[in-house]
Amino acid sequence: MLLRPVIALFSLGSILLLSASGRDGRDLLGKVSRMTVERVPLDARDPGRTRVGALTYLGGIRLKSPDRAFGGFSSMLVEGDRFTLLSDGGAFIRFRMGADWAPRELVFGDLPAGPGTGWLKGDRDSESMTRDPATGRIWVGFEGHNAIWRYDAGLTRAERSAEPAAMRDWSVNGGPESMVRLADGRFVVIGETSRPKGSRIGREALLFPGDPTAPGIEPIRFVYMPPGELYDPSDAVQLPDGRLIVLNRRFAVPSLFTVKLTLVDPREFRPGAVVRGKEIAALAAPLIHDNYEALAITREGDDTILWMASDDNQQFWEWSLLLKFRIEFGKR
Repeated sequence: MLLRPVIALFSLGSILLLSASGRDGRDLLGKVSRMTVERVPLDARDPGRTRVGALTYLGGIRLKSPDRAFGGFSSMLVEGDRFTLLSDGGAFIRFRMGADWAPRELVFGDLPAGPGTGWLKGDRDSESMTRDPATGRIWVGFEGHNAIWRYDAGLTRAERSAEPAAMRDWSVNGGPESMVRLADGRFVVIGETSRPKGSRIGREALLFPGDPTAPGIEPIRFVYMPPGELYDPSDAVQLPDGRLIVLNRRFAVPSLFTVKLTLVDPREFRPGAVVRGKEIAALAAPLIHDNYEALAITREGDDTILWMASDDNQQFWEWSLLLKFRIEFGKR
């Protein structure tokens, strides 16, 4: 009964040691794109269950590929039926998928540039991603270097980059895990484990008035409070009504991964503010649980859809999952 948690704990320790050093080599996705999917229930013990908090489960898939560099997905973009999932090693996959859950037009790719030389995983520890819907430009946040890079819409060309001074002292393995471009053009960046001095729970957070890679741009600092000391914010996304959903992840034996989603109002983001979210849903055993690190929002008619993806750390006991939920709570 305890075998899986023990293996998980040992594997996670190895992962953290490698990630912290950043000295492990970086595998590239192969030129031949191959991926299969397998449908998954929300609750394997009760396949008819669909409700979790303020969310209704609409279905999900496990993504699999024989490519050794496949997985590790830490952020994603969804535009209509087009999906982009970016790994924490600078690799990405793109595909189209409709209501049949069958991926089409699958493409494997690699970020064209980033911090360092790109030969080491620590050079491409890409943990967050956001997009300008008007221009298609994409911003990626890198841990280790605590940097933000801007790319063209096709992820074929790096346009510019910055290592913001406000992120300079963020921890090497706990930097810009969450980044979202707000509808008004401002950017929110939340550190995964970087804490303000004297705080056990709060996380460093920044609000940029515009493109964080622009010369001379200065953010305001505030503090984001996860729902508990052991929860780390791993992504954020903006709803159509302007509020944010923050994904908070916890790892502990024997339950392994637990996730809590919190609702945050960006009107509270002021210099020195301490911001707490309102919990709207939690995923833990017996519900399908894993190392969820990526969120995206789409619309289907009058419905607001929340997509969630997991980082399998390229470990056999973790899965690359892509789940779909309908958000049920009303507007403000």
